[in-house]
Amino acid sequence: MGTTFKESIHQAVNNANLTGALGAFSEAYKVNRARAYEGIDFEELRGRIAELKGNAAAHLDQLAEQFTRNAEARGAKVFRTSDPAAVREYILKVAQEGGVTRIAKSKSMATEEIHLNPYLEKAGIEAGETDLGEWIIQLAGQTPSHMVMPAIHMTRQEVAELFSKEVNERLSSDIPRLVKVAREQLRPLFLEAEMGISGANIAVAETGSIVLMTNEGNARLVTTLPRIHVAVVGIEKLVAQYGDVATILKALPRSATAQLLTSYVSIISGPTPNDDGSQKELHIILMDNRRSEMAADPQFRQALQCIRCASCLNVCPIFRLVGGHVFGKVYTGGIGTILTAWFDELKKTEDIQGLCIQCGACKDVCPGKIDIPELIMEIRRRLVKEQGLPLMQQAIYSVVNNRRLFHGMLRAASLAAKPFTSGGFLRHLPLFLADLTDKRSLPAIAAEPFRDRFRKIKQPPCKEKAAFYAGCLIDFAYPEMGEALISILNKAGIEVVFPDEQTCCGAPARYSGAYEVAAGNAMDNIKALLAQEVQYVVSACPTCTVALQHEFIRDFESLGQTERLPRARELSARTVDFSTLVKQLVDEGRLTLQEGQQLGAITYHDSCHLKRTLQVSQQPRELLEKAGYALTEMFECDTCCGMGGSYSMKLPEISGPILQRKLHNIRQTGAPVVAMDCPGCVMQIRGGFDQAEGGVQVKHTVELLAEQVKG
Repeated sequence: MGTTFKESIHQAVNNANLTGALGAFSEAYKVNRARAYEGIDFEELRGRIAELKGNAAAHLDQLAEQFTRNAEARGAKVFRTSDPAAVREYILKVAQEGGVTRIAKSKSMATEEIHLNPYLEKAGIEAGETDLGEWIIQLAGQTPSHMVMPAIHMTRQEVAELFSKEVNERLSSDIPRLVKVAREQLRPLFLEAEMGISGANIAVAETGSIVLMTNEGNARLVTTLPRIHVAVVGIEKLVAQYGDVATILKALPRSATAQLLTSYVSIISGPTPNDDGSQKELHIILMDNRRSEMAADPQFRQALQCIRCASCLNVCPIFRLVGGHVFGKVYTGGIGTILTAWFDELKKTEDIQGLCIQCGACKDVCPGKIDIPELIMEIRRRLVKEQGLPLMQQAIYSVVNNRRLFHGMLRAASLAAKPFTSGGFLRHLPLFLADLTDKRSLPAIAAEPFRDRFRKIKQPPCKEKAAFYAGCLIDFAYPEMGEALISILNKAGIEVVFPDEQTCCGAPARYSGAYEVAAGNAMDNIKALLAQEVQYVVSACPTCTVALQHEFIRDFESLGQTERLPRARELSARTVDFSTLVKQLVDEGRLTLQEGQQLGAITYHDSCHLKRTLQVSQQPRELLEKAGYALTEMFECDTCCGMGGSYSMKLPEISGPILQRKLHNIRQTGAPVVAMDCPGCVMQIRGGFDQAEGGVQVKHTVELLAEQVKG
């Protein structure tokens, strides 16, 4: 990552006003959004939106032609272009021919995308924003930090300072007073503007109508008072039928601002008379700007299902810390990274794509059902294909892919790290490694890795067998977790085998876009894990489980290695995470838990891959409660802890604050123990409490159940 980019992150995370405002909004949003969707089947609703928007994306040309015919039949003038420069030139020409000197604008991300305002100002035409947030950032000389709430990053004190300069009067931060000032300043613009420019939330091919949804009413003034109205509409806003409007309208305000409905919904179907009796000019610009190319891409077409609600930003733990401006100058957050790659250029995302921690929170709330994390992974893959891997990463992966060399180096590191080890932790590392132990301690590499301990474990003869995939952390940092897993499965009559040839699951390479490297890891592990006849392949690491169940298949599909898919699917069918398997064995009566125990209070942290990809959240909770623990849920139990694999090493300035928030939420429960099913989360949270001297025990579920389970 570039130095300037890292500096922008540092400034953002150390801006207390920014992180405070975004943090408070994020907390309130989740609660209010849940309330707004009460009584609505969100999965059914977003399934319908994905279908209607997906069909529209597959037929953009036909819908654009139909929209043009129907809009022009109603008296509108429709201009369709792929070139952003042509959009700017068209608007300037209309303005000059109409003698326009002042333009009133309502909020439009499409005009931000093509940098319309500075273009018009250079031509001597004043373009004034009338949306309150847009007006604020226009006064501040900034760009939007959020697609729905462009000035969310600013405090009311900062807004008061801006307004004071504008009206040359010292203003307090009293919100009603600031709103009154804004109304007084903007009213002349509405009345004097000869042209109004808007965007559109929806464009209906069947009727040639455009739909605008707003809360302030300014869009109605912009589209009705001036004698010329120009609407700049990205062609992804097209839907086929008028009835589709209601479906999107049901989701957009609930997802955007947690409202049941926006204050104003305007449907414009053709021009209307001006107040002097003349006919209003209505120009609708259907802007492509590579949207058709995106629609033709089988992987990225789904991004056109976006309804621009920005719910992905509202739940993103990274956006909550850094805000929108770190992502760039137009579109922000996860979906913004994807849109930037297409509407601007792929190269512009080489830094910002690295902000995604792959927690999947955005995917869960997206009303368009877009797999944002997966598309960001594809951006990484294409960047690697276009630019190649950095030399350092090439060197690392060449070591990781050489199993014997990699494991030998880990054993050597165990010895080399002894001078820095205390109480099972590495608390301080020297020189350029010092950042790795900032805000958290690291686990010491085990003196005896699990693969060595396994040979000494005596197991009873069993009819069933399970192959245990340990993953790097359990193998070389937490071998006791592997021993606990074997103890539990043995009690259920399952013998555990440990294929010695298993190696890294490929996650570090995959999440860096190096799919070829990850595919090499996949081949090695498939061969190792399917070498023996086993009923299960079990892992106690959700990231590894996701790799075995899903990612190996995706790696081979993305690389066109179809001949390897049958074996990958066979492995996928046998793979199961630890808690799901144990819950199944308990339900079958093959395992029982000690009854009548009172083991005290406990809280539970959901790891991102376990809950969001594997859809596992209740199983470990039920097991812990049956074992005798009193479960106390923490606030934001399923929010990322900031680990993200190598993310915590690449971006410790972001990972650290996320971790501190998680530690705070755990402490607030008062529980002396926090459980989780991910060794990576254990590493992050246990290391955080060690640095903070927090006094909370951090345990993997497998460790807590080992002593409580009977066969």
